[in-house]
Amino acid sequence: MLGVVGLGYVGLPFAVEKAKVGFKVIGVEQNPRRAEKVNRGENYIPDVRDEDLKELVTRGLIQADTDFRRVPEMDVIVIAVPTPLTQNLTPDLQYVVRVTEAIARHLRPGQLISLESTTYPGTTEEVMLPILEATGLKVEEDFFLVHSPERVDPGNKRYTTKNTTKVVGGCGPRSLEVGAFFYSQTIERVVTVSSAKAAELVKVFENTFRAVNIALVNELALLCDRMGLNVWEVLDAAFTKPFGIMPFYPGPGVGGHCIPIDPHYLEWKAKEYNFNTHFIALAGEINRKMPEFVVDKTLRLLAEEGIPIKGAKVLVLGVAYKKDIGDYRESPAIRVIQGLRRLGLEVQYHDPHVPRFREHGLEMESVDLTPERLADQDLVVITTDHSAFDYPWILEHAKRVLDTRGVTRHLKNPKVTLL
Repeated sequence: MLGVVGLGYVGLPFAVEKAKVGFKVIGVEQNPRRAEKVNRGENYIPDVRDEDLKELVTRGLIQADTDFRRVPEMDVIVIAVPTPLTQNLTPDLQYVVRVTEAIARHLRPGQLISLESTTYPGTTEEVMLPILEATGLKVEEDFFLVHSPERVDPGNKRYTTKNTTKVVGGCGPRSLEVGAFFYSQTIERVVTVSSAKAAELVKVFENTFRAVNIALVNELALLCDRMGLNVWEVLDAAFTKPFGIMPFYPGPGVGGHCIPIDPHYLEWKAKEYNFNTHFIALAGEINRKMPEFVVDKTLRLLAEEGIPIKGAKVLVLGVAYKKDIGDYRESPAIRVIQGLRRLGLEVQYHDPHVPRFREHGLEMESVDLTPERLADQDLVVITTDHSAFDYPWILEHAKRVLDTRGVTRHLKNPKVTLL
């Protein structure tokens, strides 16, 4: 029997893939509303097909519980819980620690425990292992412990849990062997590394790579704004080179659970070794500035039209952190809304994937997108480039548009100002 702790964007798709090949899965989800939905076969994760979940629940292959009392029944326990940052940008492992303590209270010989949550190198061995071995059971002898970082890309139709290569690192050779065998049952390719710490570093490097390159093009966007150049024209031309370059694009900032957070885990851990990760710190600083830059550019565009800031009407299109999903965690669009509202602007938003949100002290509901509403706004700001948006239609009815995603750059409409 398989246990999956945390039935979110990582845990539920993973549970479904395992149940499809015959594993009986018990999900431990401490949000009772989510647990109830799973037990009714109601899906809430876009990367899971509604009919798949319903069928697996009906067949008794997936169940959800809100506590850890069934841990002794589980042969494998996969942990996929949040690993956020504190307000001071330091790792917050409270969920990992609480789950490990709960598992330890029910730990039995023969179990495999795998941490999939993204974290700093050393978490599995330095934080989890002592808690588990405090039971008197020993890793490699009585139980097995691995780290296998999640590689979920919400909304990606090409790469799913099944066909995305899985990295596994163990707290010893027996743990590695057992962990790699388990994952190979449903995942097409499994790559092993020498330790859990190496596997942890793999994931934070992957996300740091993206954060640094996004920061580079964001900084280029800031420079092009000063120079009066079109950053999208520059990038589109640069990316025609068939070697030595990889496309990354600027935007209103970075969002989601990975890029704004994970590099800081590595930055924090590096200090233990008296090592300063300059690139990572600088990338975070640049990316965090982008919502403020969008606010500033909004004010400049309103000033050009002679519109007073106080009471100016702005419609933000998209609050999800990336296109075609409903996830708004750490979304830069929400930071933009915050900044504009603080200055006295009247801000509304429309997002077909996010009917309402509560984040960073803001609570808002999506408004209808109509010709009348668009025409009534002093400025429309595109912050998420959802496929559902009819951009020519939006440009037809809006007075002026600030496009932070470059999605309208090929329409060459005089109403549009690009980031």
